[in-house]
Amino acid sequence: MRLNELTIHEAHAKLSKKEISSEELTEACLETIDKKDKSIFAFITKIPDQALKQAKEIDEKISHGEKVGPLAGIPVAIKDNMCIDGVKTTAGSKMLENFISPYDATVIKKLREAGAIFLGKTNMDEFAMGSSTENSYLGPTKNPHDLERVPGGSSGGSAASVASNETIYALGSDTGGSIRQPASFCGVIGLKPTYSRVSRFGLIAMASSLDQIGPITKDVEDASLVLNAISGKDKLDSTSSVGVEVDFRKSLVPDIRDVKIGIPKEYFAKGIDLKVKKMVQAAIDKLESLGAKIRKISLPHTEYALACYYIIMPSEISANLARYDGIKFGYSAPEDALLDVYLRSRGQGFGDEVRRRIMLGTFTLSAGYWEAYYLKAQKVRTLIRKDFDQAFKKVDVIITPTSPTVAFKIGEKVIDPLTMYLSDMYTVSANLAGIPGISIPCGFVKTQKDKMLPVGLQILGKHFDEEMILRVAYTYEQNTR
Repeated sequence: MRLNELTIHEAHAKLSKKEISSEELTEACLETIDKKDKSIFAFITKIPDQALKQAKEIDEKISHGEKVGPLAGIPVAIKDNMCIDGVKTTAGSKMLENFISPYDATVIKKLREAGAIFLGKTNMDEFAMGSSTENSYLGPTKNPHDLERVPGGSSGGSAASVASNETIYALGSDTGGSIRQPASFCGVIGLKPTYSRVSRFGLIAMASSLDQIGPITKDVEDASLVLNAISGKDKLDSTSSVGVEVDFRKSLVPDIRDVKIGIPKEYFAKGIDLKVKKMVQAAIDKLESLGAKIRKISLPHTEYALACYYIIMPSEISANLARYDGIKFGYSAPEDALLDVYLRSRGQGFGDEVRRRIMLGTFTLSAGYWEAYYLKAQKVRTLIRKDFDQAFKKVDVIITPTSPTVAFKIGEKVIDPLTMYLSDMYTVSANLAGIPGISIPCGFVKTQKDKMLPVGLQILGKHFDEEMILRVAYTYEQNTR
C-alpha cells in the first residue's frame, strides 16, 4: 500500500511509531496530485510549499518526543468555499476569481491547531450551487471511477480527491446533500453533522439555515476523528451549538443488536434506479442479519421536500449573494454609471445557475409572493421536521439510498436543471430538518462499459446523535468488504 492510500488512523499509527514521516506522507499525496489531477481536476489551488513546511514542523515535534494528535501531520484537502489565511478562495466563481482570504475559517483554525497539513483547495459548483461540479467557473471535476462521469456536487472536488487518494481526507459543505451525494458517487464516506454542530464562520454562505461543514474520508473511523476536531461552540458563529463535547470515536462499537432501523416507504418508490434499490436492500438485509430490528415507517411530507428546499434555498441565496455588487470586493466591471457597475458585475461575475437561483429567490421574497411561497415553504419545513421527530420516537436511525442513481455522465443533465435538482431528492430533507446524516458505500453497479460505479447508503439520525449513525455505519463497514 502506498502512503497516500492510508487512512488517517493508519497514518497516525505509523507516524507515532516513526515508521514514516509527515513529509514523506505529504510528498506521496503531492506526487499523486501531479500525476492524476490533470485528468480528474479535483484541485483549484495547490499549496505544496506550505504543506511541506507544515509537515517538517510536525516531524520535528515527533522527533523531539512530543505526543501529537490523530490529525497531526496528515494531509487534508479543503473545499474552495472555506477561507484559509493568505490562500485564494474562489468558491468556484469568476466573482471571487482573485480573492485571497485575509483570515482562517473556524474549521481551518481548529485543523491548524490539530496539526493538519493543507494541500490546497478543491473544485466545486459555483457558490456550492449544483449536484455535479459542472457549474464550476474553472471547469468540471471528473469521477475517478469513470472519467466520463460526474463526481457529484457541490463538494465533487473534495470527494474525488479522497477517492483518487490525492489526499488522506477532505472537508466539504452540505446544503442539500453536497457532502453525501458526491461521497455516494465516488465511493467514500461523507458525513453531514447536525446543523450547528460545526461552526460556519469563514464558510462562504450559500443558504445560511441549511449550510453545514463536514468530513469526507476513506472510512468511518476517520470521519469520527475529523468530527472530533472540527465540532464545538464558536463565539464567531451565533448559530453554533453549546452542546456537550463528545469523543465520537467511542461510538465505534460494531454491535447493533439493540438498534431499531426505520425504512421509509417514500424513499423506495418511483424514481429510484432498480440496481441501486437492490444494493441498498442488500445492505438493509445485512444489517438485519447483524441483529438490527428493521421497522417500516412513513415520512409523509417527503414528497414536498424538494419543492420546499428549492424555495427556501434560493431565497437565502438571494439575500447572501447581494453583497457581491462589484463595489466592495470581488469581480468589478468598469462602467460610467453606478447602476451599470452593479448590473454588469453581477451579470458577468455569476454563472447561469447562480443567476437562475438569485432570480428565483428574489421573486419568491418579493411583495405579493412572500406569503404564497416562502412562508408556506417554511411551514412545510416544520412539518418535515415533525415527521422526523415522530419517526425517531419509534426508531434509532433511518436508512435510505443516498442518491436515486449512480454517477451520471458529464453533460447529461446540464441542459435541464430540473432533472439535476432531482439528484438531491433523498438528501434535502436532512438539511431542512437539521439532522445528521452519513453516506457510506454499499456496493457497485456495472455499466455497459464494464465500469464499476459506487452506490451510497444513507443513515440519518436524531439531532446531535452522530454517535448512533457512526455506530451503525461502522458496524456495516466492519462486516462487509
